[in-house]
Amino acid sequence: MLPYAAYLRVYEPLTAFSPTERVSWQAYAETSDRPRRASALHTEHGEAVARLIGVPPVPAPVHESSNAYLRRVDDVLYVCPWQSRLRSWLAFSRFRGTTPTTVAERFVPLSIAEQTADDFDRFKRRGGASALRTHIRTSTWHIPTSWFLPFDGGERWLALDGEAAAGGTTTTRNLIYVTSMAHARRRVARALQILRRQVGDVGITEEVEDVARWLEEFHPHSLVELDYGGIVHLMDDERLRADQSVAELAAALTGLDTGQEELAFAMYQRVITRWRSIQLLESAN
Repeated sequence: MLPYAAYLRVYEPLTAFSPTERVSWQAYAETSDRPRRASALHTEHGEAVARLIGVPPVPAPVHESSNAYLRRVDDVLYVCPWQSRLRSWLAFSRFRGTTPTTVAERFVPLSIAEQTADDFDRFKRRGGASALRTHIRTSTWHIPTSWFLPFDGGERWLALDGEAAAGGTTTTRNLIYVTSMAHARRRVARALQILRRQVGDVGITEEVEDVARWLEEFHPHSLVELDYGGIVHLMDDERLRADQSVAELAAALTGLDTGQEELAFAMYQRVITRWRSIQLLESAN
């Protein structure tokens, strides 16, 4: 089964970590057997599936992951820790909070669910609110509209199967945007300003506010990445090439800001319609 999920990630510069963590991540970057980007999602997904289909199932890893996504720009190492244990705890908490107990018990026995919740509670008491900060946000079957706002259309990088990359290697099919934290915060702040002035405190405004607060938790010289991940398997090549959601939302905001309401509506509807049709695949036979 393919993991139909997209990811919003923050990569912090090595200097953002504690001295001990810096040494650890620097050593990690120099190891030859760490998961590489092309196989990292497959590795993460495989570990999660193995835990959940085990007998008994294990909702969260016993120990935190020692892996991370890495980027290097102008000789600066940027690190995005996987945080598999924390992200599993958070996901399992949402699952229990939105699923009736009788249904949840069919997936995870009550005793294991309660033990997992107790472990998470102890972790929160020891680490406080700051311990709950995740470098990765995950969305299944669609990409939230607010995730497109930190980026610019020119930061789009599309790779299709078999295409040649630098060095003569072949690429892995994907669609990715990467930008600096400064640009991301500025674009989200502008979007919030326009939305509050033109449409008020509606659902999309609250979603953008949430992204803005999350970005503020990280080092100002970080990188922000939108990775379509497994969502690309729900879209054929033509559909991927045509997907300009970031540019279309930027045009919608500009239309709102300049009084071009028809343009704003048309661009916004194009994005909403595209992603609604993809999300509906979750319930398709």
